[in-house]
Amino acid sequence: MILVTGGAGFIGGNFVLDWLANPQAEGVINLDKLTYAGNLATLEPLKNDPRHIFVHGDIGDKDLVASLLKEHQPRAIVNFAAESHVDRSIHGPAEFVTTNIVGTFNLLECARTYWNGLEESPKKAFRFHHVSTDEVYGSLSLTDPAFTESHCYEPNSPYSASKAASDHLVRAWFHTYGFPVVTTNYSNNYGPYHFPEKLIPLVILNALNSKPLPIYGDGQQIRDWLYVGDHCSAIREVLAKGRLGETYNIGGWNEKANIDVVKTICQILDELQPRADGKSYAEQITFVTDRPGHDRRYAIDAGKIERELGWRPAETFDTGIRKTVQWYLDNPVWVEGVVSGSYRDWLQKQYS
Repeated sequence: MILVTGGAGFIGGNFVLDWLANPQAEGVINLDKLTYAGNLATLEPLKNDPRHIFVHGDIGDKDLVASLLKEHQPRAIVNFAAESHVDRSIHGPAEFVTTNIVGTFNLLECARTYWNGLEESPKKAFRFHHVSTDEVYGSLSLTDPAFTESHCYEPNSPYSASKAASDHLVRAWFHTYGFPVVTTNYSNNYGPYHFPEKLIPLVILNALNSKPLPIYGDGQQIRDWLYVGDHCSAIREVLAKGRLGETYNIGGWNEKANIDVVKTICQILDELQPRADGKSYAEQITFVTDRPGHDRRYAIDAGKIERELGWRPAETFDTGIRKTVQWYLDNPVWVEGVVSGSYRDWLQKQYS
């Protein structure tokens, strides 16, 4: 059995669904705080699966985490739990410090205590997999080489600074205590079940609801886009075969400017669900004031994980974005549940 934290969020939820899609897979204890971005509807396919144990709780709750470890005796922890939206971190950084730094510290300490009490064989096999972000590395110019695992940390937002701090804690627990950790830093994810504050789901749902498609600044910010299913497969590989104490960058080898991503989504929607007036969804594109400290370019060099573990993404951006748009069109119940709740409230504040 494994313990997954943040397993009702976008990436964590996809990981749990992907893990348990294998009938032979071991069970999952899924601990999630159910903040605005956590959605139990994402886990609906598992409601009758006895291998999935959902627990509503916080990684900062030491007593709860300790009791779950004692009761279920997991062989690994995969830590997705994090506050992750840059805009929200700018307006309210305290929650990011509390969850991403203090919460990770609490989880590490509970896990270390549990690990120290294990017998020799399960202790040797135990793993703590910390899931982080490429944003800890800062920003690149158009001509800079992509981020490697040895790139210095230069976080530029409260979110990325809090994730950088959590990465440092994980590294320190390995070097100080010998605690068996691996860390992965991933590029921008997209795919099913994504809360629509992030660019791709926001654009899809705004387009379908005749809302503006907001583009920060000139739209030339470049990101490396990684389909969430590929991210899940990479995490499985690192968890199974990654070297202890090592960091692995996970990227999609797909650098795209934000404006090009939005135009691609509009083109797909024009084909799959045309506007009633026959015009392109691209007419809804609206340029808005850039956010403070907006990093210009991220790019991941995912060569290490390929060389050591043989992993490469299966999806190109063209195949992954088409699957993503189609998923939102095919899942109106999940979408409506999000649109009728906190997303609508957030959207009205941002773009009313």
